[in-house]
Amino acid sequence: MATEVILPRLGQGMEAGTIVRWLKSEGEQVEKGEPLFELDTDKVTQEVEAEASGVLLRIAVAAGEVPVGETVAFIGEAGEDVPAADARVEAERGAAASAEKPAAAPARDPERDRGREASVGADAQGQSAFSAAISNGRIKASPLARRIARERGVDLASLRGTGPDGRIVAEDVERAGPAGPAPAAAPAQAVPVAAGEIERRPLSNVRKTIARRLTQAWTVPAFMLTVQIDMSRANALVGGQRELHPDVRITVTDLLTKVCAQALMRHRDMNVQFTDEELLVFPSADVGIAVAAPAGLVVPVVRGAERLSVAEIAAVRTDLVGRARDGKLRAEDLDGGTFTISNLGMYDVDQFVAVLNPPQASILAVGATRETVVPRGGELEVVPLMSVTLTCDHRAVDGATGAEFLKSVKAFLEDPGLAL
Repeated sequence: MATEVILPRLGQGMEAGTIVRWLKSEGEQVEKGEPLFELDTDKVTQEVEAEASGVLLRIAVAAGEVPVGETVAFIGEAGEDVPAADARVEAERGAAASAEKPAAAPARDPERDRGREASVGADAQGQSAFSAAISNGRIKASPLARRIARERGVDLASLRGTGPDGRIVAEDVERAGPAGPAPAAAPAQAVPVAAGEIERRPLSNVRKTIARRLTQAWTVPAFMLTVQIDMSRANALVGGQRELHPDVRITVTDLLTKVCAQALMRHRDMNVQFTDEELLVFPSADVGIAVAAPAGLVVPVVRGAERLSVAEIAAVRTDLVGRARDGKLRAEDLDGGTFTISNLGMYDVDQFVAVLNPPQASILAVGATRETVVPRGGELEVVPLMSVTLTCDHRAVDGATGAEFLKSVKAFLEDPGLAL
């Protein structure tokens, strides 16, 4: 019997994904574990592997947004009949096709039409816009569309779905403001634009998610704390680690990850995520590293960083950053972080404030290290100083708690032996 290929759940909270393209064609042989199609979630684009071997008998959904658990294809023996579930897929295809083209107009009855026009009037046009999106009193919308609508306070009943059979999809909600969709503009003559003046880049799911999450973060009541750290011993330690481990490139970010992980274990009230109902206090430090990837900012996670050496952290970070820049991150690489480090020192930035990465309650912004003249013991010394700024969600973290954590980070960097 043919095996149904269903859309998998690739991360906590995932409710839908967008099939970008199929890597196999109908009738082609597929081996278990072989990449089958590319799926774009609200976090990453990744390849989904086949869970069975055989012939790809039918691709049920060629592209577009699909809810988790939906059947997208069938794998089986060559010539095998596709199971009855395919009838449902064909029905959905037919509904989608019907939604895309207007139905033939019924024969007109003048007397009936006059009565209808008198009773319905101008409201008929508005009702027809939404009738396709309602079935048995329930608005037809994808799970992702419903979630975004809840976050933005958008009334799904006010939207017109562009998905199959009038179904509301995420893009429909994205186009709507908090109070509902913008009024439709009257058709206008396209104005030609000179070549090279404007480049239009459709928003990817990752970019839409970045925009949505950062907008959400900007509404969080946050406070910021800044300190300057003498990096003399830290720089010496990084140099020594590079000599001991020439096979891996150890950076200040790796030492920062280790130091922050140790500080999080000392100050457990910092190692939290905020929810509307409770604070989640984690038993280990899963530290996210902000990476500027081609598709946009991503934050892969170094898990259990307090248990790893600086060299081990460097190896994990190198792998994560490399796959982030190649677009090869998996959903599990991004889930569950408890703290984030954003380092712009390599870009010659002295100091900045990083935006929170919800549901995490804190993030550390790291600037460049500068040779600075400071007074010590009545003498002037040139010291490598690095500025760091801690941003905390005040709903989850108190000011004193954040200050104590930052004091520990400073102490660990100025005397790394305390952390190692």
